[in-house]
Amino acid sequence: MSARPSDWPPPWSPSEAIRPPTDPADERIEVGFLVVGAGPAGLAAAIRLGQLMEEDPATAERLGEVPVAVLEKGKAPGSHLLSGAVVNPRGLKRLFGDRKRIDELPFYGPVEGESVLFLTKGRAVRIPTPPTMVNHRNYVASLSQLGRFLAEEAESLGVTVLPETAAETLLVDGGRVVGVRTGDRGRGRNGEELPNFEPGSDVTARVTILCEGTQGHLTGAALDRFGLRGESPQVWALGVKEVWRVPKPLRQVVHTMGWPLRAGRKYREFGGSFIYPMGDDMVTIGMVVGLDYRDAEVSVHDLLQELKTHPRVRAILEGGERVQWGAKTIPEGGLVAFPRRFHAPGLLLCGDGVGFVNVPALKGIHYAIESGRLAAEAAWRTLERGVSARAALATYDDSIRSSFIWDDLREVRNMRQAFGRGFYLGGALAGAMTVTKGRFPPGDSRTEPDAEQPLFTTDRAQSYPSPDGQLTFDKLSSVFASGNRTRDDQPNHIRVQTKVPRDLALAWARMCPAQVYEVGDADGHDAAGNETVEVKLAPSNCVQCGAITAKGGRLTPPEGGSGPEYTLT
Repeated sequence: MSARPSDWPPPWSPSEAIRPPTDPADERIEVGFLVVGAGPAGLAAAIRLGQLMEEDPATAERLGEVPVAVLEKGKAPGSHLLSGAVVNPRGLKRLFGDRKRIDELPFYGPVEGESVLFLTKGRAVRIPTPPTMVNHRNYVASLSQLGRFLAEEAESLGVTVLPETAAETLLVDGGRVVGVRTGDRGRGRNGEELPNFEPGSDVTARVTILCEGTQGHLTGAALDRFGLRGESPQVWALGVKEVWRVPKPLRQVVHTMGWPLRAGRKYREFGGSFIYPMGDDMVTIGMVVGLDYRDAEVSVHDLLQELKTHPRVRAILEGGERVQWGAKTIPEGGLVAFPRRFHAPGLLLCGDGVGFVNVPALKGIHYAIESGRLAAEAAWRTLERGVSARAALATYDDSIRSSFIWDDLREVRNMRQAFGRGFYLGGALAGAMTVTKGRFPPGDSRTEPDAEQPLFTTDRAQSYPSPDGQLTFDKLSSVFASGNRTRDDQPNHIRVQTKVPRDLALAWARMCPAQVYEVGDADGHDAAGNETVEVKLAPSNCVQCGAITAKGGRLTPPEGGSGPEYTLT
């Protein structure tokens, strides 16, 4: 019988991520507004709050010595940020207004040209660019570099940015979010205190803004605690990308469909690749695949290596050198998977954590930035005389629903689901949805959880190329190229069952781009007669992409400062 990841849930409960404050009141760290996550949403929120403090210093004084704090679990802002990225500048223009010109932002330049290719194993056929994918007036960027730039802007406005600080627990008291507790540092593999041990702290705030990005730990717990989950479940894709230094400049952005993915409905392989220029001497290349695929042999990392052997792609990279690698999940449920509300008492939710991504357009950064800006303005309204905090935070939902985020994502709300019927039928349906701006078909198509897809095993892995260290690479050398510096003796931050059907163990091992999971020895059979095996883990390899949470496990926050140290992604 087929194994479903959802039948083997992780040994974890959302209640583990929520509790009341435990530090004595006089030992808590008090801030005015608390932002969790130094990504585009969180830093946009921080910058807008800084702007508002600058405009109204008298009101800002009521926020105390630390009016705005941003917690970032990575080594530095940008360390955990990864995207394509071709950026629609709309969100940044609205955030900065006349304070910044486009040429002052850390872009590699405007999109000069673009092409969409349909690939077979040996050929590349250029097809018309779908309207949703047109990138005229957009800009190529490194999200990691953009994050560092935004963090500097926030700090210049009086915001305190605290890197290497993981938000481990959402503090709820009397039904209201009052802050977060940060994780301990300096614990050994079994939880013992090492000589450099530092306990976490309760950080309390008037309003907490969660901007954790994809697979947000506290965001997911909050959705459950406050009954915010929407009618359809969130679904994800996994993206794996590389940055190359190349001898020949690329003058256009390239997207591909087709090979090396299979078009058949039974496989449910939805995705494609991107190749973007980063100035005259670098390019970034990535593969994105929906995590609702069914073949346990699918490995997005190895599909990317296979893609690079295509003659059209090899020609772009020829004579070049890989300089960085990384991976991250992408929320793909869109509007139908939005939460019922984007706020709860004392809490606002932003960015990728709630699914503000336009899958057909391959865009999400400008939505994250806009959501952060709107969240900041709602948080600031809690300072207005005569306005209740509940009423002030509720205006955030109103702002989101009247924004371009809502308008854009409503038009494409059913496109991702259409491809569950296979590439060709899904493509035809998506075309109809584009022409009618989402009016056909009427209503909302429900998403299906990635973890509920039954798994089967083929010989797909036999066609993955062997790593040669020049064009194609193995997973472990790729982890090194991510800058990962996680301690080997840290506590395990990954929750999975360690005795599961062989197909599921294989799926985890193939799926993980960082070689965290290994299929161990046979260990009996489950109730359905499936052979079970031991799952072995190497948590220190983890680059915190979040794929395991979509496919039957649970990623929890590791020690602050661990994980990848991206600089170009």
